[in-house]
Amino acid sequence: MGKGPGLYTDIGKKARDLLYKDYQPGHKFTVTTYTSNGVAITSTGTKKGELLLGDISTELKNNNITTNVKVDTNSNLFSTITVDEPAPGLKTIFSCVVPDQRSGKVELQYQHEYAGISTSIGLTANPLVNFSGVVGNNFVTVGTDLSFDTASGNLIKLNAGLNFTHSDLIASLALNDKGDTLSASYYHTVSPLTNTAVGAELTHSFSSNENTLTIGTQHALDR
Repeated sequence: MGKGPGLYTDIGKKARDLLYKDYQPGHKFTVTTYTSNGVAITSTGTKKGELLLGDISTELKNNNITTNVKVDTNSNLFSTITVDEPAPGLKTIFSCVVPDQRSGKVELQYQHEYAGISTSIGLTANPLVNFSGVVGNNFVTVGTDLSFDTASGNLIKLNAGLNFTHSDLIASLALNDKGDTLSASYYHTVSPLTNTAVGAELTHSFSSNENTLTIGTQHALDR
């Protein structure tokens, strides 16, 4: 599943993770434990001002089936079942949130040496249908991501992206929000031994004529 161009969500992912992932506006505390039979239990508490949020999640792997269940302080139950490679290159994901009856969704992912396709459909009478696909190889990838609302008959999302990967450099270009936003990102590995990397993203909005520049770096203090 790891070879080839990957999926559309992989375009610019390295830079996005460096610049935005796990940055918290408050305080966050996470504890993960593993049982002898392979069950992972994670407890998370987040404090934002005077608000305290928490959740408990459990992950169980059995052969090629992974089950994730999470319960938060608002009594929401998040369930995800992933079947990895029931056929070569194929992954099936079922997810839902209880009590939200419209949250049920089935997603199919297929990765080939020169292509990656992901399609999902909501389990409702008038579902949202999402399709994304990329073509390319380990060096150059181009693809598109779109969503269609069957209830209104409108195309609610239309994105396109281009990704270039070198030995220590990843550059990407994406046109999002139905052509209103253009984003260029850059990720450079400075030192693999210390996991040192730098990243940047420049975003231009055509409707507001505004530019946003975000830069960041990471470094491992020890092994």
